[in-house]
Amino acid sequence: MRVLILAAALGLTACVPFGPKEANTTPAMDFADYCAGCHGAGGKGDGPAASGLAKKPADLTRLAARNHGAFPTTRVMAQIWGYTGKKGDGVMPDFSPLMQGEMVPFDGGDGIETPTPIRLVALAQYLETIQRK
Repeated sequence: MRVLILAAALGLTACVPFGPKEANTTPAMDFADYCAGCHGAGGKGDGPAASGLAKKPADLTRLAARNHGAFPTTRVMAQIWGYTGKKGDGVMPDFSPLMQGEMVPFDGGDGIETPTPIRLVALAQYLETIQRK
């Protein structure tokens, strides 16, 4: 039983790195560090930790396709930051502590610019670049 608990804990740690993140990171680096463990290097839900999860991680390359061709930037950022109201219902860790720092105004489509962590916006924009039809 202890072996199973240890294996599960080690699998989930692949999704979250240890220690503080460098200030000169890129969105691709953030994706590799914080997302690829579960979602895979290409974002298809096939990361090394995915096999140990009860529910397969989302295929992040199909977000726009599942949203009638429009990339759901605000919904994606809400999920990453933990504002979807689903925390505790799934296995995706809360990445809000990783998204602190410099803020930028972001308009989620309602004409209101809201201060948003720059790394969160950049990560969502990176995810938009990996979309496939």
